[in-house]
Amino acid sequence: MSKFRKILPVILGPTASGKTKLAVHLAKEINGEIISADSRQVYKQMDIGTGKDLNEYAIGDETITYHLIDICEPGFKYNINLFYKDFVKAINEIKSTPILCGGSGLYLQTALEGNELSEIPVNDNSRAKLKELEKSAIESRFDKIPSELKAKLDGSSIKRLIRAIEIAEYLKTNPYPSISKPDIQPILFGIDIPREERRKRISFRLKDRLDNGMIEEVQELQKTISNEDLKYYGLEYLFITEFLEGQYDKSELFNRLEIAIHQFSKRQMTWFRKMEKDGYKINWIKHDLPLQDKIDFVTQKIKSIA
Repeated sequence: MSKFRKILPVILGPTASGKTKLAVHLAKEINGEIISADSRQVYKQMDIGTGKDLNEYAIGDETITYHLIDICEPGFKYNINLFYKDFVKAINEIKSTPILCGGSGLYLQTALEGNELSEIPVNDNSRAKLKELEKSAIESRFDKIPSELKAKLDGSSIKRLIRAIEIAEYLKTNPYPSISKPDIQPILFGIDIPREERRKRISFRLKDRLDNGMIEEVQELQKTISNEDLKYYGLEYLFITEFLEGQYDKSELFNRLEIAIHQFSKRQMTWFRKMEKDGYKINWIKHDLPLQDKIDFVTQKIKSIA
């Protein structure tokens, strides 16, 4: 390993697995700073719905430095291209050890690999035509993308299917864009939490958030953001906005959100398993280990490659 290469511990895991707590305490142990790999925590005033848990960044009278949280105004539409540029900027600015933490597989993998594809421009005409198609027709177009390219694309939602098709069409007549990448040596750690424990934590946290301000947070955002735009910002904002529109009662809101977040958590784990199949080594840590044991495990692994 080059002595100039910056070691980058990566703490990943599904929602409600405890990754932020581990990353924060690791940062205190090794004098590190955290870079968030989350597609929604970039937004100001969107705290409960995005699960920021900013109180976790405080240990005693010390606040651990974090990056890429609260950097955009609500209503702005952040994207993976902006994330990668901001990630590179943060890596270059941090003089101590950077720690990448998040549950978005796409954002994590983009940080580690770079993403030339994110430099491909938006084609509004193509998007407009694709949005008129049925989901099955869009999926059929996606399936026709050459397998080598398709393996690098995300087809987990209609929005991402359309972007994938847009990229494939661009590359038919244009070369891959080139980008500069920071010289990093990542070492990955995942929180290994059983499915049932994960589901229990998700349900408990969801009830707590609904009872303690998440609905009111969306109501406040409605003063400056249209309902249609609010629905863009993920599951919590989509379902709560529909609830506030009167589409269903609070009990159904909880049930719908609970199912959707469980499904999202499953997709997160599927992405992490795919990363392993693609050659990433993830050092899995049992979720119920004492916190100090987790930190000791991580620091020993870091020292072994330093």
